[in-house]
Amino acid sequence: MSTLDRLLADLVAIDSVNPTLVPGAAGEAAGGRRIIEELDAIGLVVEVQVVAPGRPNVVGTLRGRAPGRSLMLCGHIDTVGVSGMDAPFDPVLKDGRLYGRGAQDMKGGVAAMIDAVRVIAEGGGLDAGDVIVACVVDEEHSSIGADALVTRWRADAGVVTEPTDLDIAICHKGFAWSEIVTTGRAAHGSRPADGVDAIVHMGRVLVELGALDAALQAGARHPRLGSASLHASIVQGGHELSSYPDRCALQIERRTIPGEPAGALDREVDAILARLAADDPAFRGAAAPMFARPPYEIDPVHPLPGMLIGTARAAGCRADTIGMSFWTDAAALAAAGIPSVLFGPAGAGLHSIEEWVDLASVRQCRDALAGLVREWCR
Repeated sequence: MSTLDRLLADLVAIDSVNPTLVPGAAGEAAGGRRIIEELDAIGLVVEVQVVAPGRPNVVGTLRGRAPGRSLMLCGHIDTVGVSGMDAPFDPVLKDGRLYGRGAQDMKGGVAAMIDAVRVIAEGGGLDAGDVIVACVVDEEHSSIGADALVTRWRADAGVVTEPTDLDIAICHKGFAWSEIVTTGRAAHGSRPADGVDAIVHMGRVLVELGALDAALQAGARHPRLGSASLHASIVQGGHELSSYPDRCALQIERRTIPGEPAGALDREVDAILARLAADDPAFRGAAAPMFARPPYEIDPVHPLPGMLIGTARAAGCRADTIGMSFWTDAAALAAAGIPSVLFGPAGAGLHSIEEWVDLASVRQCRDALAGLVREWCR
């Protein structure tokens, strides 16, 4: 087994389920220790940034012999949960694929970027510039790892090694979460004159949200990302069958595209609630924003995508430019002044019960990244 394949198998074998997603889960500490061991063996300058108890960012730097441009390779080491999986941390190699939780999302990309720097170091290092290998926590929830990373480390450009099937993602969607609460008046189910049904009021909100989603999907389209969208995620209300519900809570998500103004969801929901209140004096509803992350798109004239296209195609990759529907840490890096793209191996089963990564594509990813480091860090 090659150094790269062994590292990937070791990482998949380590439980690094995000404890914010699954209370009591293992978190990233053990995975961080394995990465420290690997970066030390390569000869990098290794630093550990404790983001939360038991949740370390691990950052290694290979410095060139002269000043030059720096490149950050960044990947997250947490995974989603494993419900329904028989042996999630038992890496299985079959038909050129490695199976297991995190194999594609995104320990394949993490292994590829670490091994790319190993190739550079064993080939004599860098004449100029620096390459930074950043293995961060918590991307699967709220990216506290990436947020902490950029308070201490900077680079002239970055590559986030999320799985892209060896294409180069130059943009991705953002998202916003909000909670809407409608209030009614509790009463016995036999006394309609005394009760106000908070769930029926929420039904009116849902109709309006459905119309908003239809308008968004029929509206402005990004050439690579398509339209914005909105959906209802979680709804809770009522106490028992024979009572009018006095409260109903709905949590919603809106996916955003580059060019949309910040805070769009808050304004849209406020307008819906104001309209419903104007139509019905008995309607009571309020909204509160929960969390949001912006969409991202690299400047079209930035040299990074074109340079990566060249090194990726030299490594046998298709390397088309694409957009990603999901949010990634690339936006957090870019907000801190690190223009970034996404580039990672092929596979399937993100967040599903059968997840795998194609090992040949992991090697191609490694070779493309090593070529990029040599080209960029000058």
